[in-house]
Amino acid sequence: MDDTISAIATALGVGSIGVIRLSGPDSLAIADRIFTGREKPGKDNARKLLYGHILDRKGQPIDEVLAVYMPGPHSYTGEDVCEIQCHGGRQALQEILSLTYQAGARPAEPGEFTKRAFLNGRLDLAEAESVMDIINAKSRQALVAANRGHEGGLSRKVRELRKKLRDLVVQLEAAIDYPEEDIEEVTYDRAAEVLAEGQAAVARLVRQGSAGRILREGLRTAIVGRPNVGKSSLLNSLLQADRAIVSNIPGTTRDIIEEQMTIGGILLVLTDTAGLRDTEDLVEKIGVERSRAALEDAQLALVVLDGSQPLSGEDRELLRSLKDRKKLILVNKSDLPQMLDTEGLQREYGRSDVIVLSVKTGEGMEQVEQWLREFVYGEGSDSESSSMTQNARQQDLLEKALRSLEDALEGARQHLPYDCLTIDLTQTLHDLGEITGEDVPDEIIDEIFAQFCVGK
Repeated sequence: MDDTISAIATALGVGSIGVIRLSGPDSLAIADRIFTGREKPGKDNARKLLYGHILDRKGQPIDEVLAVYMPGPHSYTGEDVCEIQCHGGRQALQEILSLTYQAGARPAEPGEFTKRAFLNGRLDLAEAESVMDIINAKSRQALVAANRGHEGGLSRKVRELRKKLRDLVVQLEAAIDYPEEDIEEVTYDRAAEVLAEGQAAVARLVRQGSAGRILREGLRTAIVGRPNVGKSSLLNSLLQADRAIVSNIPGTTRDIIEEQMTIGGILLVLTDTAGLRDTEDLVEKIGVERSRAALEDAQLALVVLDGSQPLSGEDRELLRSLKDRKKLILVNKSDLPQMLDTEGLQREYGRSDVIVLSVKTGEGMEQVEQWLREFVYGEGSDSESSSMTQNARQQDLLEKALRSLEDALEGARQHLPYDCLTIDLTQTLHDLGEITGEDVPDEIIDEIFAQFCVGK
């Protein structure tokens, strides 16, 4: 890359500070042309903030600024980088940016700074993708997971796995190409052992990928149940705000209400639905239809039952309709005399998936939080230390690699020819290499960085 790019690196709009970033071989020369101060940025004062002014072409001041020069390869992009920090007014930023273009820079494309960091070997592809996850993190756990990715948590696991599998391919190909040479022959048992270890490692990453997606996008959660069981009260309790109208009149909620909140470090996209029942009321019927559609889109259903009443036919029908869905059954109104057979529910659906609570008193809400944590991270897992995939591209490649590894493992157990094993292993290595960028087409790279914002 022999040209120099420039862009505003801070968010659009008015702010206290704005940053214009330059990267490329002419960064220092361009900064020198537009910056006026007692000291000029240069190698003698690299990484030192210098006070000065940016003047327009007529010598009139645009803004007082701080400038810093960061020589490559020890910079974000691996190239020479200059940054100019000015007041965050839109006009000042645009005029300074325009001056950088006049002095020889060109407008940066979306994600081009991070793309240059990748192409210059400062980051691998998985680490680069984590930059956007850091920016978009909506919870503490999402930020921790994104930083693990940026620091190479996933990349290290993938590289270690690729090395073991590549060594196995080399041994297999040597046995194929030089059958009469005195080469230590790899046995099918040894190949199966390596492949089984690889399969288990990739399977763990695939499972963690589901948690990573939830941390990035939130857990789509539908609160469902028949009318007047406490769905809206549960939503208000979770949000700690009166978001939904609460009434003892069945059918009060006519439309779905969607809110976001963080509980136990997990972003929940909560949907309070209209009570699911047969009704002749046209408006309520529309609300019920929308509720069923929201339930279909949800990753988790919070099924609210009224513990002060026996299980009704509508309750049973709802539970039957959710037979194969991820759900948590909440037996509400524990502060009232209990008429519902909770133990029977726990025998049928699992003791851990049925929680008795009172939205009114708050009893049982801590159990709900703990259940959600275990649902996302897995029972006994440590969300602060586990490594998680961060996006659908990485997850898809891991799933492809897992299928190829399973085929290779089955082939080793059946003592298929080594050629058959190497075909599946080569595909696995390719898929894993796409995650870190060691084996990825240029068009995929362009597509990934085009999703970044300009200036990053």
